[in-house]
Amino acid sequence: MTAEEVEVLLQQMASSAVFDTASSAASTSASPSVTGTGDAWRQTWTDLAGGLLDDGTVSDGAYAALPYLVEAAAALPPGQTADFWVDLGCIVTAEDRPPVPADLEAGFGAALRLAEESALRSLLAVGAPAEVCVFLALSCVAFAGHHIATALWSLAPQEGHLGVVCPGCGGDTEIPEFFVDSERPPLEAPGLSDPVLARPGEHPWGEVAAVLREDALGEGWEPFLRVARDVAAAGVPAETPGPAVLSLVAGMVAATGTPQGAGAERARQLMLLTGQFRCWNCERTWTIADGLAENPDGAQPQNQQSGEPTAAGGPASTVTSAAADRTGEVPARLRQDGSALLAAEGRPWGRLVVFSDPAFSDAAFSDTEFTDSPPPAVAGVDSLAVVAGPGRPTLVAGAGKQGGVCLWNPADGRPVHDPLAARPDRVRSMTALPLSDGRVLLATGGGTGAITLWDPATGRQFRELAAGGDRRGEVIGMCVATVPDGRTLLVTATSRGAVRLWDPATGESVGSLNPYGSPIRSIAAVPISDGHTLIAAADTGGRVHVWDPAVHDPWERGAAVQLGKHALSDADHRAVTVAAVTAQGRTVLASGDDQGVVILWDLVTGDPVGDALPSSTGTAGLPLIAATTLDGGRSVLVTGSRLLSALRVWEPETGTVRHITLEVALTSLAAAGSDLIVGHGRGVLALPLTGSRP
Repeated sequence: MTAEEVEVLLQQMASSAVFDTASSAASTSASPSVTGTGDAWRQTWTDLAGGLLDDGTVSDGAYAALPYLVEAAAALPPGQTADFWVDLGCIVTAEDRPPVPADLEAGFGAALRLAEESALRSLLAVGAPAEVCVFLALSCVAFAGHHIATALWSLAPQEGHLGVVCPGCGGDTEIPEFFVDSERPPLEAPGLSDPVLARPGEHPWGEVAAVLREDALGEGWEPFLRVARDVAAAGVPAETPGPAVLSLVAGMVAATGTPQGAGAERARQLMLLTGQFRCWNCERTWTIADGLAENPDGAQPQNQQSGEPTAAGGPASTVTSAAADRTGEVPARLRQDGSALLAAEGRPWGRLVVFSDPAFSDAAFSDTEFTDSPPPAVAGVDSLAVVAGPGRPTLVAGAGKQGGVCLWNPADGRPVHDPLAARPDRVRSMTALPLSDGRVLLATGGGTGAITLWDPATGRQFRELAAGGDRRGEVIGMCVATVPDGRTLLVTATSRGAVRLWDPATGESVGSLNPYGSPIRSIAAVPISDGHTLIAAADTGGRVHVWDPAVHDPWERGAAVQLGKHALSDADHRAVTVAAVTAQGRTVLASGDDQGVVILWDLVTGDPVGDALPSSTGTAGLPLIAATTLDGGRSVLVTGSRLLSALRVWEPETGTVRHITLEVALTSLAAAGSDLIVGHGRGVLALPLTGSRP
């Protein structure tokens, strides 16, 4: 896409608007002098849209061009622009779209409001085929800013099947013969808050509410259309539950789709999207709306009978293991006996350590602690780090949504301090940070962008690097890099693509990486020699970037070698997480995707190392990875999926894989020597990977 192409399109759209005005006047005066179609802009737009959105990826220049195009399209008659608004809806809901640059936010936001008004006018005026109305209605929802509009990418009818993604484990579920026409509803209408939340300020949805008739779909569907009308009257606020907004989309199709009978039939099919589905993988029930949306905030499993949310994790009174030995025997089952883990035949396996809450540091440690609901300071641990230094005890740090940071002794699970007084926002990431004087600090990154250094020996704050709230996004990852000049730097990455280097000695930001600004999901430091570390990151599009923090210009490659494109494409590997792993006497990069596949990479050459860990039953989902070296020098990588309970322990050098099944929902992993530290929905526990702890 070039500026010249955009200018040509704008001129054609302006000419079309003039032509239509002249054509209208000519038809009134019966003048024969007006000729032409005024439709040349359509093909130009089709060609240009392919550059703005290429294979689900939005181009970097889209946000600068779109406001001008929206303004030009809004000036055209509503009957000409339905396809334009659908294309624009696909662009603003694309999975791989960069954040809007700060200097363009105001203009792009105004363009979305104009697009919302104009697209609704087009929907109400055109009388388009029912299937076009589906996508036009969802585009209107996209311009209103509601997350369910990402269903634009999921609702293309294919033999009546519906594909959804489990919000908990990431598993794909296909529901065959879903889109059937039911004369009477097979489910209850979705609920709304009482009173219904209303969008502040003026909005253009009042006309939609006025055309939604309760009798449009037949007997029994009236409650669904009342919900649709209430959502429209409220202006589709962002907080509206997804099923209720899907009721509105169906109602809009019923009111505007042609022919009328086809519109009503398609609307009844769409109303089925307000129901629930059961994930084959994690066997939990979710709303279909959450399965259609991209990363739905606040998604909770549903109780299939009552429709009420259920807890993410099950009871944690026992631990089971499918730890197969090298002969491939049926995995043994482990059970808890006090603080011991026993195999089914009574053979001792090791001892499970349950980390207690700091508020109960003097309480007697017993297996009853494991089944009681933990206090809020421990519940829901989303981030873990192991802090160890020469001559200092190893500590485990953990934090979650409450913002407090806890430090434990992994040997007995007891806290060593009161919770560190972190900010009240969610702690998204943490890492151990060694200093030149031998001390090891703890670095934490928050949901508001705050970055804080702590002294774990004293439990006090050492330094705040960033106060947060600077619009760079939440700090989703951090790691430590060494550079050839001898410095040790903290590397932080945010969800909006800001990757920065920090000098802990001064507290100053000393550089940045990620020149393209790709939003980041995971980051890792991989040493390639003594005193020289490379940084690898997985972005939201599944790509892996490699940077050299030793260079001063982020556009310079330095020692960084990108991963082999052919190897990535041949494996159809879209990385979600990355980690450093020791294998064959060196440190390599591990990348994991949402199917459970893990590939090792040599960052010196960019080539894969050895065989990959393939996917397996129950491994689909948002991956978690931890790596460690066991006694005897054996390197292992432990991987699981967020909110699932299955773990795989992989020895890359031998290919051996052991399976461990817990009765908790995984949220984070770390390793301390031969112990695996597991953060879950109710706290933290430690497991022996060798089964040797008495």
